[in-house]
Amino acid sequence: MANKNFKLKIIAPERVFFEDDVEFLELTTSEGDIGIYKNHIPLTAVVMPGIVKIHQNGEVRKAALHSGFITIFPEEVRIMAEIVEWPEEIDKNRAMEAKIRAERKLKEGGSGSQLRHAEIALKKSLVRLDITK
Repeated sequence: MANKNFKLKIIAPERVFFEDDVEFLELTTSEGDIGIYKNHIPLTAVVMPGIVKIHQNGEVRKAALHSGFITIFPEEVRIMAEIVEWPEEIDKNRAMEAKIRAERKLKEGGSGSQLRHAEIALKKSLVRLDITK
């Protein structure tokens, strides 16, 4: 039987978050959700806040992936992540506080850049809360 795995490497500023062979990968890019199997066409994309699903040995591991970029080659995928966290690394109370702060900032309004930062903070907190359910 042919090997259907490809190499996945997820790198964050402070560590190599994940490095192993996987069967399938799901994540959100600026162009929408994407699924990757071995021999995917080469592609580079911007990663958006969301849950990355790593399919390996018949199991699915999930992590909160907040931003970065992905480079896809036929037999290897690399993700350079600004922030990536396993569910057990997330402080649910802190994420809830961040959500409340971001929602308050959005209600108050402000300049374009202030609103954009609040929107990003809200998306990150929602991803963190979603993965810790």
